[in-house]
Parts: sequence; C-alpha cells; structure tokens
Amino acid sequence: MKHIKPFAMALLIVLGACNSNKHNFDASGVFEATEYIISSEAAGKILELKLEEGDEIKANQSIGKIDCELLDLQKAQVKASMQAVREKQFNAQPSVDVIEQQLKVQEKQILTLEEQLKTLEREKQRLEKLVKAEAAPTKQLDDINSQIAILKKQITAAESQLDVLRQQMKTQLQNAANQNRGILSEEKPLTERVAQIDAQIKDCNIENPIAGRVLSKYVELYEMAAPGKPLYKVADLKKMILRAYVTGAQLPTVKIGETIKVFVDADGKNYKEMSGKILWISDKAEFTPKTIQTKDERANLVYAIKVAVDNSDEAIKIGMYGEIKLGK
Repeated sequence: MKHIKPFAMALLIVLGACNSNKHNFDASGVFEATEYIISSEAAGKILELKLEEGDEIKANQSIGKIDCELLDLQKAQVKASMQAVREKQFNAQPSVDVIEQQLKVQEKQILTLEEQLKTLEREKQRLEKLVKAEAAPTKQLDDINSQIAILKKQITAAESQLDVLRQQMKTQLQNAANQNRGILSEEKPLTERVAQIDAQIKDCNIENPIAGRVLSKYVELYEMAAPGKPLYKVADLKKMILRAYVTGAQLPTVKIGETIKVFVDADGKNYKEMSGKILWISDKAEFTPKTIQTKDERANLVYAIKVAVDNSDEAIKIGMYGEIKLGK
C-alpha cells in the first residue's frame, strides 16, 4: 500500500464509503479481544513449556515448569533448622514421672497410717470400757493415746509432703513450659519462611490463568525466566468486541445493553449477519479516526462504542472490520 499514489488512496476511501452507504450501515469498526500477557512469577531455567502459538488452552491448566532446585534446597535447610530448634526443647516428663512415683508411695503410706489409726482408735474404745470397769490399768490407755497422737502427726507430715511433691511437679511443668516457649518462638519465623518458600515453589509451576488461544509465544524451552518477564500472550477469541464509532447525531439512538445487528464480510461481496450487544459508550467525543468511515462523513467528532459479539466458531479474527446497524 505504500506505493499507491495519494489520488488512488482517496479513491479507495470514497469507494469504501459508497459501499457502506449501499448497505445502509450506520457505523463501522474493528474487532478486538481482551489480550493477556502472561509473565513469569519465578526466576530460573524453563524446563517445560507445553504450548505453541495457536494452541487453545484452558483456565488453570499447567503448561510449564521453571527450575526451582535452589528453592527446594532452601526449604530443606529451613526444615533442618526447625528440627534443631525442637530438639533444644526441655523435656520435663522424666522428672515428672519420678515425682509421680513418689506421690504414689506417699499416698500408700498415708493409707497405711490411716488404717493403723483406725485400729488404735478401736483398741482405745475397748480399753476405755475396761478401765472404766477397772478391768485394765490406765497406763495401757495412756500408751494407746500416745500412739494415736504420734500416728496423727505422721499422717499430717505425710500429707504435707504430698503437697510438696505436687507443687514440685507443677513447678517442673511450668518451668519447662516457660523455657520451651522461648525456644518455640524461634520456630515461628522458620515456619513462616517455609510457607514463603512453598509459595515461591508454587510459582515455578506455570499455570494459565484464563481460557483462550495463544496469540504469541515469547520464550522457548531452556531459556531463562525472570519475575515479570513475558512468556506468552493469550486471548479469549470466543468473545470478540467490535469497537465502532458513531456520530453525535446517532448517539441518542445508542443504548447500553441494546441488541443490534453486526455484519462481517462473508465472501467479499456478501455479509454475514450476527447479533451483538452494546457494552460501553464513550463519554467523550474524539476526532474521526482515519481508518473508520461513519454514516455521516461530514462529522468531525465521533463517539466510540463497544459491541460484544459471540464468536464460538472463531470465524471472526482480531483486526477484521465489522459493520453495524443501530435500532430505530
């Protein structure tokens, strides 16, 4: 086209305008799709890349892998540090087991002393009757009273020792908990570091975020990837957008959500009619684009609109021209 003379170019534009008027189109535009440039989230050599230009890929589909061996080593190192921290913890259980054994012995001793006390009290009651009947000397009753007093003191001492042992066990557990609390505080940042490394390792698996068709491929296998480096471009070609331009006179007849007729070239002479839905209307006027011919060619300002068109068969390609008829 760069070799065409200016006069011939003007002639082509006029003929195109006449053709548009012949079919009574209200506006023209170019089809486009929302294109996504998918970039790497990790750094490393690309070990796997399962896509080519033109491939149709699904959302959340795994399409590649980046070498993350260094991250695996870092994770193993942090886990080893966590294990070392756990091994520094104070285990109070052996000391507690010893105290529990002492408690059991002390409790059995108290039970024995209580049985002896019951026996002496029964003997005391018997002797009291005998002494009252002057059948036994008073000294025997005094001896039993002395034995009973001694047993009561022994029981009191044993119970006090029982309380001491329980307090010792409680102190051992509390000291171990305080000591381990400080040690375990060292493990928390290590746990968070492992979670961070896991997130980085996940980024080494390249997942496609949106269903569509691959438009461009920017890298090849075994090339180096870096965070933010583009890998490929994808677009959902089943949902196309016709960006057309209407004049200020046509603007009152255009409404968001309105269904209109869209026409695309079928065989060079005829048009294929499709249904479209107006998604957006620009709130600002702009100068008439040089490549777009509107119904009123004398208008200096036009308004852009976006029309959604179903393209399930992918017959419409990005960059194709489309025509529209507005509702009356």
